[in-house]
Amino acid sequence: MMSSNNIITKNDLNKMAVNMGSLGMEFSWNYLGQMNLAFGLMMNPILKKIYKDDPEGYKEALIRHCEFFNITPQFAPFVGGIVASMEESHKKGEVDAQSISSIKTALMGPLSGIGDSIFLGCIRIIALGVGIALALEGNILGPILYFLIYNIPAFALRFYGANKGYEIGFKYLSEMQQNGMMDKLMYGAGILGIMVIGCMSKDMVWTGIALEFGSQDSLTSLQSVFDSILPGLVGLSVTWFYYYLLNKKVNPIIIILGTIIFGIFGVYIGLLG
Repeated sequence: MMSSNNIITKNDLNKMAVNMGSLGMEFSWNYLGQMNLAFGLMMNPILKKIYKDDPEGYKEALIRHCEFFNITPQFAPFVGGIVASMEESHKKGEVDAQSISSIKTALMGPLSGIGDSIFLGCIRIIALGVGIALALEGNILGPILYFLIYNIPAFALRFYGANKGYEIGFKYLSEMQQNGMMDKLMYGAGILGIMVIGCMSKDMVWTGIALEFGSQDSLTSLQSVFDSILPGLVGLSVTWFYYYLLNKKVNPIIIILGTIIFGIFGVYIGLLG
């Protein structure tokens, strides 16, 4: 339940659920931050209201929410609701900024797994099945029913998620602050966040070593050796190297061009495959 002392109202959350950033989560998708710009745009009106008398705090919050972000788009308002609650607490000095980033990172993986299964693997398939069957018969209801079957639950989740996320965040943050659970939660969220980033690096960075050794009958690839030690070791190592370069303020465009050149050269000499 929201109290009269809350800065953010239900109307603010409902607007956030369907504003340009929320609905455009995949329109500004990029390799560096994925949905980060859209998430920052979604949170912008909320942040302006929370930090209306604190320009520096608003600037830091906006930068914070333009960090890497990726999730099933329909679940983004739910995370936004939790974040809005945490930003209010941060403004009061009750939650540190790193905790907000840790919670966002911890929620991305589990919610994406649920969201992709529901919307991409279930609802979309049902909607397409109904829509295509009618469309093939020349029935105008085909595209209309597809649109409704897919979007009604999607928008219902957006509104419900934004409000429920804020309610959960506000309610449990207060309780955990009082009983000392906040520090344990932030510690656990930090560990889970690191695990999520590690798994994403393994699945989203494709790097293969083509070098082989041994005789003709027992030929072994160097890649299989690395995989036997730790699957995704090469991709994770490359990710950490990129992270090191970004910390050194190397221009991302230079990193991308360098990757392309090294990739082509590596394949040409037989190092990469």
